[in-house]
Amino acid sequence: MESNRKTAKTIMFLGTGSDVGKSIAATAFCRILKRRGIRVAPFKAQNMSNNSYVTAEGGEIGRAQVVQAEAAGLVPSVHMNPILLKPSSEQGSQVILQGEVYGQMDAASYHALKPELKKAVLASYKKLADEYEVIVMEGAGSCCEMNLKQNDLVNFRMAKAAGARCILVADIDRGGVFAQIIGTYNLMDREEREQTIGFLINKFRGDPGLFSSGIAYIEEKTGKPVLGLVPFYRDIFIDSEDSVAVQQDRRGGRPTGANTVNIAVLKLPSISNFTDLAVLEQERDVVVNYLFRPGELTGGYDWLILPGAKNVMEDAAWLKRSGWTRAIRSFAGNGGRILGICGGYQLLGKTIRDPLGVESRRKEIKGIGLLPLETVLAGEKVVRKVTGTCFLNRRKVTGYEIHMGRSRMTGEGGSPFLRIHEQGSRRAWNDGWISEHGRIMGTYVHGLLDMPGLRSWFLNEIRITKGLRMRKPGYGRRARFHQYDRLADHFEAHCDVERIMGMI
Repeated sequence: MESNRKTAKTIMFLGTGSDVGKSIAATAFCRILKRRGIRVAPFKAQNMSNNSYVTAEGGEIGRAQVVQAEAAGLVPSVHMNPILLKPSSEQGSQVILQGEVYGQMDAASYHALKPELKKAVLASYKKLADEYEVIVMEGAGSCCEMNLKQNDLVNFRMAKAAGARCILVADIDRGGVFAQIIGTYNLMDREEREQTIGFLINKFRGDPGLFSSGIAYIEEKTGKPVLGLVPFYRDIFIDSEDSVAVQQDRRGGRPTGANTVNIAVLKLPSISNFTDLAVLEQERDVVVNYLFRPGELTGGYDWLILPGAKNVMEDAAWLKRSGWTRAIRSFAGNGGRILGICGGYQLLGKTIRDPLGVESRRKEIKGIGLLPLETVLAGEKVVRKVTGTCFLNRRKVTGYEIHMGRSRMTGEGGSPFLRIHEQGSRRAWNDGWISEHGRIMGTYVHGLLDMPGLRSWFLNEIRITKGLRMRKPGYGRRARFHQYDRLADHFEAHCDVERIMGMI
């Protein structure tokens, strides 16, 4: 491949549906190409996810492109994901364009805007294509949703604009892989079939030799090769793209016990930025379970975490309606520890108001009432990277903020949680709050638990009260680059990488 090319080669991973493994395949190939000395960058024109991240430019993008950028050895940029849709209700989403809030829209309004948005998408793509040798692109959902193809921005229309060679990814674990692949291929028009170079079958279990006849059948019916049969894995840890992974988690709860630190995470309807908690699952003696029913909280948990939420107004109503408000208050009253992060922090307060209708038609709603906090949702979004210190233990804090709410204390009893400042600025302020007895706390800072010193302090406090020995922190997110290499090894072992390279 010529290093002095002005326009990049492009490979695109399209899907037969959502959560089939497009993001993971793109991440693997970003790492594979990077390890071969190729300057590679990821790109996804439009992402729908509440799991977002703040880039170095101070903009907001989907977490999947952050992971892919890291796998490619790059600092994430807003141009890698120029449109991010953050669902805030069944019909509406907040639209983020090149890192900044564009507006709140329903589906019809958004589709009407697509011709204008396409210019920004192509400008972001061109910027990357002029700087890198290969762009690894990702589609969204099913590439052949026939009612959406006319206004498509992210699947075959984007592939055509970029001149991409496409690989169709299917998930054999969910069943129906022949219908997934052959059905999707038959819905493609002639030009789309020509752009598609083959198929990748993901999440395979069992003896691959027993599926050789299946591969032959697919290749006979489509005339295109199966370029990979990738086994299911559980021991490679890569950040998930969106809440599908949490909401459809089929693992079931892990057993809690006297010899483990037992953490419950509230599975809010609009849960966001749950990657804040992934690092806890990698600690050897820690059990993390995501709970949806309040009755599950009685299972011997030491710590309850309320994660981010994209719609705190409706989630607050759900907490009361489902019995969670009562269960959380009872947990706190019995000496349980609670941490709220961003939306979870707001929910721990007394009231949340939305006078501008940012998230809901409700103007005001009561929170759980465990912190003397009042939150007002504002029209302007706070998006920034921050650093500072925890008042509890003087441990260093580095993370980022993404929120519409502004919170203030409405009573006494307790103290601030963090002292932080925006990176590159000297102006500092207090963030969050800790209850008087120190067991209930909340903060706006995402990524808090990624800090090894702070994470180990929290966990060791619980270990001490349970009579367990203290432990040093695990590698946590520092180990993620090793995980990218393991993912690349996994895909290289089970895909015809040389053939794919030749075809692009």
